[in-house]
Amino acid sequence: MEPNLKQRIFGLDVLRAAAIIMVVCSHILWIYPKSNAFIPTLFELFGFWGVELFFVLSGFLIGSILYKTFVQDNFTLKSVFHFLKRRWFRTLPNYYLILLVNFGIAFFLGFSIKNIGSYFLFLQNFASKSPAFFPESWSLSIEEFTYLLLPFSLFFIGLVKMKNKSKAFLFVIITLILIFWMNKFYYHSQHTISNLSEWNLNLKSVLIYRIDAILMGVLFAWISFNFDAIWKKSKAVFAFIGLGIIFFLMFGILPLNLTIEQNSFFWNVLYLPITSIAFAFLLPFFSQWKTYTNVFFYPIELISKISYSIYLLHYSVILLLLKTFFDTSQMSDFERHFLTLVYLIITISSSYFLYRFYEKPIMNWRDKK
Repeated sequence: MEPNLKQRIFGLDVLRAAAIIMVVCSHILWIYPKSNAFIPTLFELFGFWGVELFFVLSGFLIGSILYKTFVQDNFTLKSVFHFLKRRWFRTLPNYYLILLVNFGIAFFLGFSIKNIGSYFLFLQNFASKSPAFFPESWSLSIEEFTYLLLPFSLFFIGLVKMKNKSKAFLFVIITLILIFWMNKFYYHSQHTISNLSEWNLNLKSVLIYRIDAILMGVLFAWISFNFDAIWKKSKAVFAFIGLGIIFFLMFGILPLNLTIEQNSFFWNVLYLPITSIAFAFLLPFFSQWKTYTNVFFYPIELISKISYSIYLLHYSVILLLLKTFFDTSQMSDFERHFLTLVYLIITISSSYFLYRFYEKPIMNWRDKK
């Protein structure tokens, strides 16, 4: 189920495109004055949702790959490193290139950077909040450590020679999810958070508390293989449940007094896993939307393909530079709208070129090896 240029699942492209669009929409707010109106508030939420959707979708894709390999083949260290090679060729070249670009921008603008070496090892947010530099990189650390943790955990459980490898796979996933969920319990017992800003920096964006978000997608990959009939027949019901949970998270928190000031346990321990489950319930519906014929759907596939490049470029490279050279606080609404349009055009075009002339050639070279 790993997407490629010859065979793609369009519904998963829709989810990936929706995720990156939500992330970009949230950062567009940086161009405009602070507002508590509904649309700006929704866009702020989009930034969180977009990354969470990326986590779940990524887990579903790598879970599908690893499950088929683990169950059907002799899962050896060679299998682990084959998986890592393919994932690293997919993610690391772009990351390190844009990391160096960010270093250059920081030097040009006179920003000081702490713990530079941690960014090369994805340790900048391992157990505490990451520095302000390259802020979107926090999610990539979580992705990369999951790529290491999951296949090696499967390898070690495979040494036990369990007869039912599907149940062994499930055992590993459930165990890891519980470990990282318990980390949230520990955090809650040791810290007092009084506002969402602290929660966002010290819990939501810290690696040791977040890997279970990706593992939730892996769990649903296991469900898709082992409960195929239910997965297909009940896709609409699952989507309805997922949307219902999302609706509750949007509109049910205030009436039930579940704000972070009133119920920190809900936010520290339950809120993030519930969000992951909500997006995971969308997977049965979208994973079965395999093809399309309408020409208007082609932009969705394009945005999906270049989504990784967009994520790396749109904020700390493009938007930061625009904000450096243009004082949006002194602009009229029309000027801000025009700058937003320019920002989107630059983001999409530069991301396409990065994908077309850097990311795609590396991927093609990887596939030939």
